[in-house]
Amino acid sequence: MPATMTNRDTKAEIRLNEQPNFIELTTPMTYDEYLAWSGKERRAEWVNGEVTIFVPPKMVHVRLASFFVTLLRLFVHRFDLGEVVGSPVQMRMLDASVLREPDVLFVMKDHLDRMTADRVEGAADLVIEIISDDSVGRDRGDKFDEYERAGVAEYWIADPRLGRHRFDAWIRGDDKKFQTVLPAADRRYHSTVLPGFWLRPDWLWQDPLPGEAAVLEEILRTVPSKA
Repeated sequence: MPATMTNRDTKAEIRLNEQPNFIELTTPMTYDEYLAWSGKERRAEWVNGEVTIFVPPKMVHVRLASFFVTLLRLFVHRFDLGEVVGSPVQMRMLDASVLREPDVLFVMKDHLDRMTADRVEGAADLVIEIISDDSVGRDRGDKFDEYERAGVAEYWIADPRLGRHRFDAWIRGDDKKFQTVLPAADRRYHSTVLPGFWLRPDWLWQDPLPGEAAVLEEILRTVPSKA
């Protein structure tokens, strides 16, 4: 059970502590209360005075997140580009009124000062969200708008649900709005913030997922030696 958020009983505390793991719940809470209450027992986000506790992700979600983190870390470390981290990691943005936990994020080397001991303060350069049944509207709606306004340079959404299998990508344009990234003729999506990195969405729907080392080797064959 998570630690209590204050020394007094509150309706919010009772509702959160009694919350079943299979139901998503949103309840009012100050930021200080959220910090005092939050722990590793449950995934939660704080936005504009409300906390949302999420349903635990399914295995397809967990495996895909791990694939992204491992593959991107291998690429990023090879070229010393920055740092890749996966959930749970907090990203606070928009004048500290929004605190999200992206599934995967990348912060480039020039922006590593945004990574504090507790969280990422400001926008990551690349954010990846993996859709679950309960997150469609949030990932494609609320978070899309928040990440765009906060200055996220590149945003990916992967939907691995049975019968869906959809990948979308956006980059930040000169007008500070997200612009849709279309795949190249070979169906690859090329990253802007990770020079030389590209993704073939078909990899994401394989069961089992391909080995990250083999995928990295395929990507590296196309990367110029100066990258």
